[in-house]
Amino acid sequence: MSTLNLQLVRNPFGRLMLTTAQGTEEEVVPVRSFPIAAPENSISLVSMDGHELAWIEHLADLPDAQRRLVEEELASREFVPEIRAIKTISSFATPSTWQVDTDRGPFALVLESEDDIRRISRTMLMISDSNGIQFLVRDLTKLDRSSRKLLDGFL
Repeated sequence: MSTLNLQLVRNPFGRLMLTTAQGTEEEVVPVRSFPIAAPENSISLVSMDGHELAWIEHLADLPDAQRRLVEEELASREFVPEIRAIKTISSFATPSTWQVDTDRGPFALVLESEDDIRRISRTMLMISDSNGIQFLVRDLTKLDRSSRKLLDGFL
């Protein structure tokens, strides 16, 4: 199904519904193929039984109303706060408590092990806290100097 022909609406229960080419209405869930590396590209609309019903090559190609519905649904399902600054670290030995500023506000995370910091690319990191929440550092070079210095103690 072409992204230009997508017919998406919310049903009375707030579920995202897709009208298929056959005219049937199916509940769908958007799934990013590359949530970290290319979050705006390659999104699949999957039925509740796991079958792909539509493919969105580029989110920006959708009409505004359709794009907003998909973005709202993705935001309600995904929780990956992006670390914007590291304020303090309790200790350079683990476990340690980190006070960070994220795109979703301030947060205290507990780093159990240095292995909970994974390098995704040269400048991107994924940090898992003791509760299993994933935090993203999208670009190390854009962190302020004191945040980079604190992080360097673990890299």
